[in-house]
Amino acid sequence: MNYAHAALADWGLGCLPKTGPVRIAELGCGGGRNIRALLRKYPAATVTALDYSEISVEKARNINQEELQAGRCRVIQGDVSRLPFEDRAFDLATAFETVYFWPGPTESFREVYRILRPGGIFLIVNEVDGENPRDSRWLSVIDGMKIFNRSQFVTFLTEAGFSKVIVKRDAKRHWLCVLAIREDAGCSGNK
Repeated sequence: MNYAHAALADWGLGCLPKTGPVRIAELGCGGGRNIRALLRKYPAATVTALDYSEISVEKARNINQEELQAGRCRVIQGDVSRLPFEDRAFDLATAFETVYFWPGPTESFREVYRILRPGGIFLIVNEVDGENPRDSRWLSVIDGMKIFNRSQFVTFLTEAGFSKVIVKRDAKRHWLCVLAIREDAGCSGNK
């Protein structure tokens, strides 16, 4: 999975600002490829990665051994519906090819909102955008998978507390990039 989704992940990373986060949460980190990509993009940052799967956690640790030893990242096992992090602990939270399997999703997105500081960004990158009828074939092949479209994401994220949601879509490949921003109190508006 690290390499099969590399082009998609890099496209999604391109949606983020060039400068920015110091503390990043990589949620549903899978095999750990995107930990390294985030640390390269943001050399002053640290990444705390989380995955539900013990096997994925082990793989991510192995791939990022150097970064772990340098203290730039840590990889833990956990559940996105009960994130083991303090309130407002992160500047950026990412989810590459994983929200299909999150419980909720509004409840899980509320947890992400909780761990982001005001001004923090939640990046969701999906290979399917919910607009291609052929994508429904995955629902019968992969147990527990849910596919959401642009308007569903805006609804779920707004219900979770995010006041600004920006959706970018590669219509040709049906890729989706969602940026949800936790703005300061008093700010509002969706895009």
